Amino acid sequence: MTYKGIVFDKDGTLIDFNSTWLPVYRYATLEFANNNPLIADELLNQHGYDPIAGRFSGGSLLAAGNTDEIAHAWVKQLAGIADEEKIETMSTRLDQIFQQQGALSATPVQGLKATLRHLTGAGMKLGVATSDSYQGIHNTLQAFDVISEFDFLCGYDSGHGVKPEAGMVLAFCQAMSLDPAEVIVVGDNCHDMEMGKNARVGFCVGVLTGTSTRDELETLADVVFDDISELVQLISE
Repeated sequence: MTYKGIVFDKDGTLIDFNSTWLPVYRYATLEFANNNPLIADELLNQHGYDPIAGRFSGGSLLAAGNTDEIAHAWVKQLAGIADEEKIETMSTRLDQIFQQQGALSATPVQGLKATLRHLTGAGMKLGVATSDSYQGIHNTLQAFDVISEFDFLCGYDSGHGVKPEAGMVLAFCQAMSLDPAEVIVVGDNCHDMEMGKNARVGFCVGVLTGTSTRDELETLADVVFDDISELVQLISE
């Protein structure tokens, strides 16, 4: 099969997850905890952050959830009930924090620009499907000076559903006039692999620059790479 398109997850795939998102989540939790560090730590630790290992657990809420899902969990934890008005307010504020702080702390994976340029130079159509917002994607890729390498950007708020549903990938396929079998999905989480399988793409690639282990990814991925640079060899085979 000749592959013609690649859909990337963003966090943990194009950017290093832990170095990027720990300071962002710390900023957010301290704000919502009224600067109480103990409460802030609880918001982190109960939803996927391992303070001993210093990293987020693969598949956890903070590793794979979208803004609305995180807001729902945090409001319920802080208020004791899932108050819809408070959830909506927190979700809006979280999007603002993620867009502003995320762009400031975002750390690209090694060789990001060179890898993307090699892929586009080989004629590949590139897209991003993320649990972050559309504006969050735009801000990050613009900060890295790689936004022009992408033909399609899709966030949880773009109207194509959320992971692990197939909608984001199918929207990319439709926009690029590609069959799902001609597309590769690349991500650091099992949610990404499930999204690819649900869309019936041709190939699913797990990468180890995020929150999941090789063993976790191998349950669903067709192959697991250290990082996205190994895609260059894959598409040349």
